[in-house]
This record gives sequence, structure tokens and C-alpha cells, in this order.
Amino acid sequence: MNIEDRVIAVTGASRGIGAAIALELARRRFRVACLTRRGRGPEIDVAPELRSRLMNEICDVNDEASVRKALESVGAQNGLYGLVNNAGIHLDAPSREMDTATYERVMQTNATAVFTACREAYPYLAKAGGTIVNIGSFFDKIGVKRNLAYCASKAAVGAMTRCLAVEWASKGIRVLDVAPGYVVTDLNRDALEHGPVREYIDKRIPGRQPGTPEDIARLVAALFSENIPFLTGETIYIDGGHGIAH
Repeated sequence: MNIEDRVIAVTGASRGIGAAIALELARRRFRVACLTRRGRGPEIDVAPELRSRLMNEICDVNDEASVRKALESVGAQNGLYGLVNNAGIHLDAPSREMDTATYERVMQTNATAVFTACREAYPYLAKAGGTIVNIGSFFDKIGVKRNLAYCASKAAVGAMTRCLAVEWASKGIRVLDVAPGYVVTDLNRDALEHGPVREYIDKRIPGRQPGTPEDIARLVAALFSENIPFLTGETIYIDGGHGIAH
């Protein structure tokens, strides 16, 4: 199959890392199904030649029927070569004060929805093999105050990645977890470029700079562009060396 005929679905593709991933895949000539709540695809300026490679689908990752419908619409008509589970939320609170509803909301969006999308994509990926890339976080391996739910949800993504990689290998499906560190987006730009967090980054990241959505997008796109059957089940950290620096 030519790259131009390969379709990759990306959840949460309206902005930030998800939009960057969708556009980088399009630059590499994949066709990209952008699964977003509004069904508009990346809500940024996109060159016409890239926009022509995007398909927009309405999808609420927390609604199983919505996920099933979106992936069926894409897979039944075009086939499915890959899935990127990018949609997620970050809610923090002191653990002793966090209510169960907040905890469950984070787990639902960041973990359960990943499982749901993988399950619904399986019939299409199993036809000819394919790749799933889950977007985790380097918070999956460290203790972070006020982030119990988020850390737990991203650790669950890593565990699901390993389990599905083993279970679905016989169908030619690879499953990988890309785990970013601090990445600047429109939502967190002020916090990451000024004040206490900026000072923390200067101390903890060897290169003294946070990542960009494009950094993550290029790694994810490379995992689809390169045919590496032996690479599966792994969590690939992209955090500027933050997690290993002492």
C-alpha cells in the first residue's frame, strides 16, 4: 500500500500536540482522520495541500458510541493503517481533597477512552496489520504532588500499551506509547515560559528548554513512516532528559 493510501486516525486533533501530529502525518503524505468533538479538524491555519489530506470526523472519546461511529466511518470506507490516541485532560488537586468525580473524569478521558478507541479500531487494523501510538506522559514514572489522577492515568496507558502489544502481535499490530515531558502549547505557554515553572525547567531539563508539539509530532510520524516490526510494546520518553537528570 502506498503512503498516500494509508489512513491514520488521530483523536484530539483540534489543537496542541494532536493538531501538530495530524499535520506532520499529512506532510508525510498520509491521509489523516481528525477525530474531534466539533468535527472541524485542526483549528489553526493549514496550507491547502495539507488540508486536502485531512478527513474530519465528530468524535467524543468519552462516548463509546461516538468512538465506534467515527472509526467505522473511517475504517469501513478507507481502511485504517494507524491510530493515535492523543485526546486527554489534566486536572490537579491535593489528593486528600480530590473528589472521586474528578479522579474518574481524568481516568475516563486519559485511560478508559484509550482502551475504547483501541478496541474499536482493532477490526480495521487487524485486516492488514497496523500501528497504534498512545500519547502518555513521563509523569507515568514519577511522583508529582497534586497529580495523583493524572499520573495514574498515564501509567495505565503504558500498561495497556504493553498488554495490547503482546495480545495483538499475531495480527501484525504494533502498539507504542510516546511519553512527553514538558511541552509548550497555547494553553500553558505563560506558565512554562515565565515564573516558577520556568525556573524549575532551567534546573531540571539539561537543555533548559521545554519541548514543542512539533517535537512530539515528528517522533510519532517517524513511528508510522519507518517499518520496524520488532519495535512494539515500548514506552518512548521524549522529555529532554528530564526524567534521567540528577
